[in-house]
Amino acid sequence: MSINDPFSADELHELPTILSAPRFATYLQARNNNREDALKLYRWNLAISSAFMLPLHMLEVTFRNGVVNGIEAIHTPAWPWTQGFIFTLPDPRAPHYSPRRNLRNVARSHMTAGKVVADLNFAFWERVLLKKQQRIIWDTQFTTSFPEAPAGQTSSVNREKLRRTVENVRRLRNRIAHHEPIFARDLVRDMRDIRLAISWRSSVAASWLDKMETVTPLIALRP
Repeated sequence: MSINDPFSADELHELPTILSAPRFATYLQARNNNREDALKLYRWNLAISSAFMLPLHMLEVTFRNGVVNGIEAIHTPAWPWTQGFIFTLPDPRAPHYSPRRNLRNVARSHMTAGKVVADLNFAFWERVLLKKQQRIIWDTQFTTSFPEAPAGQTSSVNREKLRRTVENVRRLRNRIAHHEPIFARDLVRDMRDIRLAISWRSSVAASWLDKMETVTPLIALRP
């Protein structure tokens, strides 16, 4: 089945109700209340969201491994249980996300750093790129952790650019994870941000992504 296949009469009648009126209203509004055009947009949004999962997987794994390398170089492989590192992390009160609380809760449940790494929120790794960690970790470790970042910039400039890039990608990831529409986003920029973050860690990994990803051709098929 192609994302360009026509809808049956039953699909046109029933799918908007099954998807729920509030959810489908976003697509109707974007397509001037044309039910068929709205369904086409919904179907494309499903396809592009699914296609983004492969690039997002590669980004999350490569990025967090780069951050782990930097942390380990300063705080040893036992960093999840090292108070000197834990107390450098932000700790805003609930309901705001706290990297310190996240790490403590996860580290309490696991015996190995690898298990901790796998269970920490994606936001945790982004927060380790905040300015506070520049002097502690990234003055000495950024070029080791992200060896293909632009050589003409300071580690501080590159760190902040990478943090902002990953923050944008995290917002995309969260929308996809919550089955929200992403058609209004600049998806070309999102794909470019994902590739940039991967390429700073490894241009080989970025080239491998280019061979596999299906986001780019799908963008061109937007109804």
